[in-house]
Amino acid sequence: MTTTVPQYEVRATVLADPLVQPLLTELEHEYTTRYPSLAGTSRELSRYPAEEFEPDHGGLLLLLLQDGEPVAGGAYRRYDEHTAELKRIWTHSAHRRRGLARRVVHELEQAAAAAGYQQVYLTTGPRQPEAKGLYLVTGYTALFDLTADPETLGGPLPFAKRLTGTQPLRSEDFRPTPRVDFGAATPTSHSGPGE
Repeated sequence: MTTTVPQYEVRATVLADPLVQPLLTELEHEYTTRYPSLAGTSRELSRYPAEEFEPDHGGLLLLLLQDGEPVAGGAYRRYDEHTAELKRIWTHSAHRRRGLARRVVHELEQAAAAAGYQQVYLTTGPRQPEAKGLYLVTGYTALFDLTADPETLGGPLPFAKRLTGTQPLRSEDFRPTPRVDFGAATPTSHSGPGE
């Protein structure tokens, strides 16, 4: 018996593309399910203007398509001059546990490096252990105490990774330009359950 390995198309797109809607719908469901007391999960998904995920503004939105249908995706936006911020890492619920989120993260990192970014920053919510595991296994440095209960840390869990050079990023090395738009207990990046 021959096993066929699925082929995936990597497509750069924009937020208004109808193929992005499954990503947004599932992310909203995940956020609402995992953070039922968090008001405004829809607002979280629309927190950043669509143009921040477009190349002209230092960002990118990518989808992995199988037979023309979106199965995974994610984006990055400009965080500062040297740093891209990963957002909305997603795998369709029917396609999890296949390494697709890792592929998306890799594709986004490659694109960010090609665009001149030297490091990547991201956050995930405290109730997203799959995302935390994904970022650790893909070489990200936790910028928080990994031994602490994530629910007690008072906000999103930050991670960073160096895209240039050969030395891994240490938490004390990460020096982004200060930003003020990260709200407490806001899930801002996500890998689907089981990814």
